[in-house]
Amino acid sequence: MLRLAASPWEGPFSIGDAMPTQRQIFEALADRFEPRLRDAFLAAITEIKSGVTLRLLVERLERGDVQGALDVLQIEREAFGLLELAFVDAYNAGGIAQADALRLRDPEGNRILFRFGVRNPAAEAWVREHSSSLVTRIVDDQRESIRVALTEGLAAGHNPRTTALNIVGRTNRAINSREGGIIGLSGQQQRFVASARQELVSGDPAMLRHYLGRARRDKRFDATVLKAIREGKPLPAETVQRIVGRYADRLLALRGEMLGRTETLNALGKARDDAMSQAIASGKVDARFVTKHWRRSPAEHPRMQHTLMSGQSVPFLEPFVMSDGTRMMYPHDPSAPGRHTIGCKCVVEYRVDYIGQLVEQRRVA
Repeated sequence: MLRLAASPWEGPFSIGDAMPTQRQIFEALADRFEPRLRDAFLAAITEIKSGVTLRLLVERLERGDVQGALDVLQIEREAFGLLELAFVDAYNAGGIAQADALRLRDPEGNRILFRFGVRNPAAEAWVREHSSSLVTRIVDDQRESIRVALTEGLAAGHNPRTTALNIVGRTNRAINSREGGIIGLSGQQQRFVASARQELVSGDPAMLRHYLGRARRDKRFDATVLKAIREGKPLPAETVQRIVGRYADRLLALRGEMLGRTETLNALGKARDDAMSQAIASGKVDARFVTKHWRRSPAEHPRMQHTLMSGQSVPFLEPFVMSDGTRMMYPHDPSAPGRHTIGCKCVVEYRVDYIGQLVEQRRVA
């Protein structure tokens, strides 16, 4: 069941006495919900880490029981409940804002009120399916990549306790929370952490210099690594653990940011399109008088194909067609491939030819 979000017009939507544009509405909603989704994801990861009983995890690894070790981690869909709720709220707010932006009039000039149906069956079904699929992907990706890490650790003969700590992170007594570890990272990010660890323990100057080229490293440790290179001495194991832990934490923060941004824009884009579809289905808007206009992202390095789309318009029921042949109903269309959606900040502007619609309504009246 969908949960009604707070009014989308509060806070950042006050822009002097002027009515905010569709881009301003979209960006304000994104600014509000991106941190919520990011924080919900990171909170789930923190809860999973803190809930692990290290003794049990080590015991399973000592027995070579990888499945038992995964069970101890309890990486389950229920842990991401707040993420699903935040996604629902973002979707609802996007639909409500788009509905509120419509200024409909009947042939006599009277205002026609249109409300976004947050309990619309099609809307509920899509939100339920998408949020469920999102969490399922996160959980499955986590369990499979950690399974690989555990299996490789056992095969290499690593100490079970060390392997366990590399998975869940080490407790920072000052804040009573685990830091580092690979829980929450994507499979690719987990491989980055593993290769960074190999570089740091190698003692090889070339490999240590390669570590210094990692964009997400904690640069506060650079002087320590450079000293090891100059002196030709390997880094102490404890130092390696601290460096790798901070690197993993920064990669986790990056994943939270990207997930928060991508899923917020997915929710807002779909909700706005659904709001227009509902207005058309209700008979209050005629699809023949609705056009969609692509507005490119103001990002420093926008996608070339999206830049080429800027300013192009199509009828509401038709897709935008990228130069590579990809068909998108609007920016952030969840059915489009990731190369066109991840990190994209383009916006669609919906225009209703109110005069044309009124003329048509009077003609057939």
